[in-house]
Amino acid sequence: MLLERIYDEDLAQASYLIGCQARGEAIVIDPRRDIRVYSDLAKKHGMTITAVTETHIHADYLSGTRELAAATGATMYVSDEGGPEWTYGEAFDEAVRMRDGDTIRLGNVTITAAHTPGHTPEHLSFLVTDGAQASEPGFMITGDFVFVGDVGRPDLLDEAAGGIDTRFAGAKQLFASLRDRFLTLPDYVQVLPGHGAGSACGKALGAIDSTTVGYERAFSWWGKYLEAGDEQGFIDELLNGQPDAHAYFARMKVQNRVGPALLGELPDLAEYSADDVRAELAADAAIFIDTRSHGAVHTGTVPDALNIPGAAKAATYGAWAIDPDAEQRPLIALAADRDEAEELRAHLMRVGIDTVTGFISSLDGLDLVAPRTVSPEDLDGLDRALLLDVRSKAEYAAGHLPGAEQLSAGRALWNLDRLPSEGTIVSYCRSGLRNSVVASALRRAGFDVVELEGSYLGWVAAQSAGRAAA
Repeated sequence: MLLERIYDEDLAQASYLIGCQARGEAIVIDPRRDIRVYSDLAKKHGMTITAVTETHIHADYLSGTRELAAATGATMYVSDEGGPEWTYGEAFDEAVRMRDGDTIRLGNVTITAAHTPGHTPEHLSFLVTDGAQASEPGFMITGDFVFVGDVGRPDLLDEAAGGIDTRFAGAKQLFASLRDRFLTLPDYVQVLPGHGAGSACGKALGAIDSTTVGYERAFSWWGKYLEAGDEQGFIDELLNGQPDAHAYFARMKVQNRVGPALLGELPDLAEYSADDVRAELAADAAIFIDTRSHGAVHTGTVPDALNIPGAAKAATYGAWAIDPDAEQRPLIALAADRDEAEELRAHLMRVGIDTVTGFISSLDGLDLVAPRTVSPEDLDGLDRALLLDVRSKAEYAAGHLPGAEQLSAGRALWNLDRLPSEGTIVSYCRSGLRNSVVASALRRAGFDVVELEGSYLGWVAAQSAGRAAA
């Protein structure tokens, strides 16, 4: 048996290619939308992708299940659990619907579906048996059910899909799934989760790639509650302190259930000249993406440009700054070369932003303007401005500027009614990076935004220096 983990550092998301080397057949579980990595990997190992599936209807990225099936002719498998409210849409009519105990066979390898609700009602985990070596499962692909040191949050249906108090039923389901489906497995079963550290699908995910049933039984935070049969204690700790859910999660839920649009063969990106970019922006026919650091952007950028610092985290930051349901104009990116521009496009497609059409490799010849900033020392001069803290609720609770309002970076663009239509907004995060993304998006939305130099850490340093001088 072959088992390969494909990891996206941007979204802290893992997918898996599992194959029978004797038969030369493989399945991909939880693929992302830019699918070439799977085809290349299968080719490297001399395998054909004959099946593709996913653990659940994802909230944090667009699934590549349909895309990969269309490109390879592989059979799609999706969950048929969770009730009618969580049934996949017509785009999945050709998919095989899986229920608890159903199997997928690839030569000597057997993949068995286990219904593990809690994170979502339809969630499946997959038990993997290498029939050439063993008669029992040795691996469990857990998706967002069990992570290294944590479990999937059950509140995303409330936070991102319009649910009302579904978190409590989800938490009860999760407790039962752990008790009845996870902890009944032998300790040696290896656990391969769908996310790692940095994901917002849990609150304390470990940074290592995998774990075992026995390790989680012995050392996870939740193990003591299961051992004691303390369901309420488990629920209380599980729901307390979950990270802020990004607003774009709601769009991902809908699109993944209906079926993401197929991309097919992508057109080549255009390489723009300065004259081309000026013409497009003058006609309000495109949006410019400045991919430099926030420090570089503050020396001067294209007016109304969005700041998405670096292709490697473009999915995360792009999803904060662009709402493709409301904005379909082409995106022109600043990129060192075509490869970097292609990487940026791939990352944005993972969150359903499909409108990158070209790039320019230099700002030479373009009109630039420096975004407005204010130093902590001069902040009192803007005494009528709204102070906006775009950090998480937990960061805000640990300390913030006096009088500041909290609106996390991943929710700001979807809560414009909380911001004043007139007057100045002074925004900040911890060090300036998240703030630069959000500030650029709010400026495009018509708000007068001034960025606090050094953000929160700069303000803290200025306060300390002031006290020392006194």
